[in-house]
Amino acid sequence: MTIFVKGQEGNNDEIFITFKFTADRVQRIKTVAGSKWDATKRQWVISLREDTLKVLEEVFEEELIYEPFLKEKVGAILHAKLRDNLLAKMDEELILRGYGRPTRKNYMGHIRRFLSYQLMDYRNLTNDDVRKYLVYSLEEKNASHSFTNQAVSAIKFLFNHVLKRQGIDICLPRPKREKVLPDILSQDEIYKIFNSLENIKHKAIFYVTYSAGLRVSEVISLKAYDIDNNRMLIHVRQAKGRKDRYTLLSETTLGILRQYATKYKIGEWLFQGQKEDNHISERTVQKIFKDACQKAGIKKNVSVHTLRHSFATHLLEAGTDLRYIQELLGHSNSKTTEIYTHVTKMDLAKIRSPLDSLKM
Repeated sequence: MTIFVKGQEGNNDEIFITFKFTADRVQRIKTVAGSKWDATKRQWVISLREDTLKVLEEVFEEELIYEPFLKEKVGAILHAKLRDNLLAKMDEELILRGYGRPTRKNYMGHIRRFLSYQLMDYRNLTNDDVRKYLVYSLEEKNASHSFTNQAVSAIKFLFNHVLKRQGIDICLPRPKREKVLPDILSQDEIYKIFNSLENIKHKAIFYVTYSAGLRVSEVISLKAYDIDNNRMLIHVRQAKGRKDRYTLLSETTLGILRQYATKYKIGEWLFQGQKEDNHISERTVQKIFKDACQKAGIKKNVSVHTLRHSFATHLLEAGTDLRYIQELLGHSNSKTTEIYTHVTKMDLAKIRSPLDSLKM
């Protein structure tokens, strides 16, 4: 016997309960404050609130079956306070263990989604609950295997280091990562994008990003003294993996930066945000880039990170040794850099299609 709990898209105030009639069930649903019977639709209606949901969970226990889209919403309401406290502890532990800001942001996002999916108290979660969530993520949400792999790492961190529950990761699968090649912009396409930018600050941001092969988080975190115009280098500080590195400062980029500096007051951050004490946000930079691509007529599915991929690919096509590219990008593993050997046109251009050998 099951109790079906349904919702209505756009209705954040009520949920609807249906079940096969028994006197006992009717008596139990009446214990939920504010419950009412809709004779027309033949269903019970209750308020979508923490207090009513808790009573509903208590009186029907394991019999409740929630609609998928409603499950996350109910879980978030039921355990909002517990979740917030746990998230604060999670972030604190990540900081204490030296995780960088991008990793912390990603892990926290995964744990928020995981806790919102669960309807029970997180202290009672089992390994099977984690597995069900991963299946839900892959099947219902169409998450990539790479995304789900990171979710596994975040959940393992939560249980091992925050909840101190060893063994929750027993038999957790590691989905095989898809072999996806990055989209690459040609130098002509990059020229069109840069040429569509009228604001000198926007030009400076993307000139630096492409010419130095930076991640968006790295370019927005630059400070004026990171630009070493004597050695023609850019000092990238505490990037992914908490590593410093040096990368290229091109002559063209330096010229754009000088134009930018004459027009804008540069404070602590090279690219200041709306508030003087903070840098420009990733979201703002992504939005500027998206608008520039549309204006330039670029149809590829690209982001600011595509400039970094293009930087590496264009260096490789120009004959730069892969080891130097690895160092400029800040990759710890050479296999990460080797992906660019699969997207370069350097060797492919030498191969002649068999169609061109036919005498038509």
